[in-house]
Amino acid sequence: MKNLEDLEKKINSELTTKINKTEIKHHQIYLETDKDDLIDICLFLKTNNDTKFRQLIDITVVDYPERNNRFDVVYLFLSHEFNQRLVLKYSISENEVIPSLTSIFPSANWMEREVFDMYGVSFKDHPDLRRILTDYGFEGHPLRKDFPLTGHSEVRYSEDEKKVISEPVKLEQNFRNFDYESPWEGTKYIKQEIDSNDKKN
Repeated sequence: MKNLEDLEKKINSELTTKINKTEIKHHQIYLETDKDDLIDICLFLKTNNDTKFRQLIDITVVDYPERNNRFDVVYLFLSHEFNQRLVLKYSISENEVIPSLTSIFPSANWMEREVFDMYGVSFKDHPDLRRILTDYGFEGHPLRKDFPLTGHSEVRYSEDEKKVISEPVKLEQNFRNFDYESPWEGTKYIKQEIDSNDKKN
């Protein structure tokens, strides 16, 4: 369908009980649903001749640590035939397992692995759910908002052991006392030294 309003009506009429909310903004359709209806909705969006959302562009997660349903899982779809975009979203709690889309969109394989690695969200029936961006034995999930900025461990090459080692993060304190004075105006401690030397002379 070329018209977004008509497309929104079509989706709402066909998927009445499965859609919680629809909205058109930024020239896109935004859908909210529940995780249990994800597969049915995606099959409809991909195979129906009035929608033809045949490309899954991306899967991501938004983290809200203060909520009971901590994560919003977001899917971005594209219809090449109609040059239209659709954003599908649902909320889950921290330890919920959600359906994998790999049987409908094979490209979801790596996207779901990235979401698993960065946020710790698990996918049911995924063919190969392993970390994809972080190293073996990595602790935590870097894009969660409670993940420390410095991480839990660091990897470096040890000249003594002649191999790469992993060890707890150590923050050097030597350079923590920064001087924020303008270099063009000079710094106070230099001025004080100069003043005291002038008085001696």
